[in-house]
Amino acid sequence: MAMTDLFRLDGKVAVVTGGGRGIGVMIARGLLHAGATVYLSSRKRAELDAAVAELSAHGSVSAIPADLGTVEGVETLAGALAEREDKIHALFNNAGAAWGAPLGEFPESGFDKVYDVNVKGVFLLTRALVPMLTAAATDDDPARVINTGSIDGIVAPGRGRDNFSYSASKAAVHMLTQHLAGELAPRILVNAIAPGLFESRMTKELLAFGAGAVGAGLPLGRIGRPDDMAGIAVFLASRASSYITGAVIPVDGGVSVIR
Repeated sequence: MAMTDLFRLDGKVAVVTGGGRGIGVMIARGLLHAGATVYLSSRKRAELDAAVAELSAHGSVSAIPADLGTVEGVETLAGALAEREDKIHALFNNAGAAWGAPLGEFPESGFDKVYDVNVKGVFLLTRALVPMLTAAATDDDPARVINTGSIDGIVAPGRGRDNFSYSASKAAVHMLTQHLAGELAPRILVNAIAPGLFESRMTKELLAFGAGAVGAGLPLGRIGRPDDMAGIAVFLASRASSYITGAVIPVDGGVSVIR
C-alpha cells in the first residue's frame, strides 16, 4: 500500500457529534479532505446549517440535529443514520458540555448536564451504533470510535479553573475509551484525542488575552491550529492507525509536560 493511501478515507462514512462549531468543524474538514462522507450532529440546527454551508465545498457533508445528552437524542441520531447508511466506519464522539462555578457554589445541575453529554452520551451513542460500526469493519481495517477527551482529564487544571465537572468527565471519557477498547476489539478500535488549547467557544475566556499571547507560554509556542486537529482525526480514522486501540493521545502543544 502506498504511504499516501494509508491516510485516505475514500468510500468511508464518518459521524462527528458536536459538529456545528469549533473542534468538530476542524475534524470534519480533515475527514472530508481525506475523502470521507461526513454526518454532523449537534443540538443547534442553525450552527449545523452554517457548518454544512462552510464545509460542503470540501466533500459530501450533511447534518442531523440531536441532543446527545438525552436518550431520545441518541435514538434520533441512530435512527436517522440507519435510514441513510448501512455502515459507519468512524464515530467521533466530540459533543461536549462545560460548567464553571466556584467550589462552594458549584450546583448539582452542573455535574448532571456535563456528565449527561460528556460521558453518558458517549456511551449510549457508541452502544447504539455498534451494529453499523461492526458492519463496516474488516480484518485489515476495523471500524473506529474516537472520543474527544481533554488535557484537563490528564492533568488537573490550575487554581481558579472552576470547571470541576468538566475535568472529571474528561478523565471518565479517557477510562471509558480504554474500557470500550477492550470490549469492542478486534472489530472496532476505540481511541481518544485529548486536546489542549484550540480556538472554540469553550476556550474563549482562556484566550481572552489573545491566542498569540497565550500560545507563547506553551512549550510549542502557539495554540492548536485546525490542521493539528484534522491531522490526528484523519490518522485515527484511517488504515494508518489499524494497530492502535485504547490510546489517549494529547494534542496539546506540550501542556501536559509542564503542568
